[in-house]
Amino acid sequence: MRLRSLLFVPGDRPDQMEKALRASADALILDLEDAVAPSAKADARWHVGTFLAAHPGANLWVRINPLDGPEADRDLAAIVPHHPKGVVLPKAEGGPSVAELARRLTERGNATAQILAIATETPAAMFQLGSYGGARRLAGLTWGAEDLPAAIGATTSREDSGRFTPPYELARSLCLFGAAAAGVAPIETVYPAFRDLEGLAAYAGRARRDGFTGMMAIHPAQVEVINAAFTPSQAEVEHARAVIAAFEASPGAGALSLHGRMIDRPHLVQARRTLATFSG
Repeated sequence: MRLRSLLFVPGDRPDQMEKALRASADALILDLEDAVAPSAKADARWHVGTFLAAHPGANLWVRINPLDGPEADRDLAAIVPHHPKGVVLPKAEGGPSVAELARRLTERGNATAQILAIATETPAAMFQLGSYGGARRLAGLTWGAEDLPAAIGATTSREDSGRFTPPYELARSLCLFGAAAAGVAPIETVYPAFRDLEGLAAYAGRARRDGFTGMMAIHPAQVEVINAAFTPSQAEVEHARAVIAAFEASPGAGALSLHGRMIDRPHLVQARRTLATFSG
């Protein structure tokens, strides 16, 4: 499943859901958590359930409320009958959190929905990022830079330049490595300045450079930029094919020369990954 761009949509805004479908995002995340006021959650569940039922072929995910509160089971009761493609789990605290959500989904008769865990929203979660390996249904890990500073009493997660401060760069890095260790997709967090498309392009480009395979969005205008950032260029694809061809021609070689530069097995791994991304 290709997950370059995942666009958040408030669960109590059916008009925005319909508009978001036309944004070319790889997935929509219908939000029942932070984007919905407590007084509007019941209505949001109804709207999300109705939208899921109306678009059975779309790649629709739902962010439920945290598992340790009363709203999560109400969310699941409302959405499971309509078979979302996935569930976004906020405030995840390691593999056991994913296992618990998988258990609740199975208990309600859903055997297919995948899980995207938001893995850095509490202090305890930071010490669990190596525990996601083998978690059933887990499709990816992502991280957030809003809940964590509030939880530890920080005034901000960003420098004046917009770059993350060291504690949140650490959270980002651990999410990336945790996803790689678990063999699932690492998804970059949102870029809040949704009108700054130039800044978004630079941010998404750094994310792909560092190893993230997709990114969350908060506005339809961001989707095209994100998709472009996480799609290999034709030059990258041609280079990847050349690397693979070189090793196929010399299967016993540990290192080779290609276009005047040395390549070895890590380059082959990267080339195969590039082609897998290109093919979707």
